Amino acid sequence: MKTLLAALAAALTLAATAATAQTAPAAWRAEWPATDFSRSSVEFAEILSGGPPKDGIPAIDAPQFQTVAALSTRPADREPVISIEIGGQARAYPVAILMWHEIVNDSFAGTPIAVTYCPLCNSGIVFDRRVGGEATTFGTTGKLRNSDLVMYDRASQSWWQQFEGRAIIGKHMGEELVRLPSRFEPFGEFAARHPDGEVLIASNRFGRSYGANPYEGYDSLRQPFLYDGAYDGPGEPLMRVVAIEGLPDAWSFAYVQAHAPFEVGGFRVEWQAGQASALDTRQISEGRDVGTVTVTRGGQTAIYHVPFAFAFAAFNPGATIFHD
Repeated sequence: MKTLLAALAAALTLAATAATAQTAPAAWRAEWPATDFSRSSVEFAEILSGGPPKDGIPAIDAPQFQTVAALSTRPADREPVISIEIGGQARAYPVAILMWHEIVNDSFAGTPIAVTYCPLCNSGIVFDRRVGGEATTFGTTGKLRNSDLVMYDRASQSWWQQFEGRAIIGKHMGEELVRLPSRFEPFGEFAARHPDGEVLIASNRFGRSYGANPYEGYDSLRQPFLYDGAYDGPGEPLMRVVAIEGLPDAWSFAYVQAHAPFEVGGFRVEWQAGQASALDTRQISEGRDVGTVTVTRGGQTAIYHVPFAFAFAAFNPGATIFHD
């Protein structure tokens, strides 16, 4: 009897597995022959084409830099950059460049890093690009999930969710990248703090309109691009929030502006005016002032980012967004 029950249970398990098994679209399998689609933590139906094919948005693999003092073309003080400091050295990556590439594979202060930016979610995150102890590089799949960039690592062709730094399909499914402290701040602030810092410069070989915003008016829309989920507030889906690693909730820029500086969970949250939106006017330098949020712990930059509310809610269901 026990043997029969065990066999029946096994049969039911196999049936359930077969019922939930997914088959990757033929176009995916043709474009990604080295990706192990049998390993997935998400429904394939959640992943949409953003338009460009694999590497249609080209990552920067050989970044070039100039010091703040030596810059041949200096960003406007209000223009946003993603900045990072390691071992007393500092680098800034203008969003005007990241807008067109979304990933910069770099090595900085002895650390292999991937500087990533998804314009549709306004999520700018810096990762240590070592997977399983080995450095790899990342590229763009051309796919979106919850309107967020799906990256891939070139060693295994696994697919990674940029917002979470987590592999969702392939050999490394379930693994997570290590995030590094960074700031989303105006160039003028970076230059004042780090007059000897280095700044990523544009390369002519890509033929991109650096400084222009291809998503003009995006952060004033009522609905995110290629996102069919619901956002029931608070506030608007495309308002900026601050999400802090280690804390379950988020705080809107309006809330931070009204209450800053304040302490939460051992972190100090501050706000100041003077940063242009990269997703407002055609020229980034002319974007409306959305302010800058900084988060520190013990005087050091914490791990945080400033995505849109809808994206935070999509990846953190049930979390609270504090908003005035």
